[in-house]
Amino acid sequence: MRFSIGDLCFIGVAAFMFVTAPSYADEASRNKEIQERFAKCDTNRDGKLTKDEAKGCMPRIYDHFGRIDEQGRGYVTVAQIQAMADR
Repeated sequence: MRFSIGDLCFIGVAAFMFVTAPSYADEASRNKEIQERFAKCDTNRDGKLTKDEAKGCMPRIYDHFGRIDEQGRGYVTVAQIQAMADR
């Protein structure tokens, strides 16, 4: 199996996030925290988080914005962030 350098970096970062992420009692509590942080960061309250909005507020989302925004729309949603957290 061949991995590109980008894939290996992503795997390493994902493993680091898994190890350093807070332990949640269940998926529901994790999703609630994501929703609360998203709401604080979504400064224009449009239900979309741009890279600029994520920059100072959700640094891990900012760092992996391109991976989460797979369609290249320029924003991510709570559902996309939660799906990434589930991986």
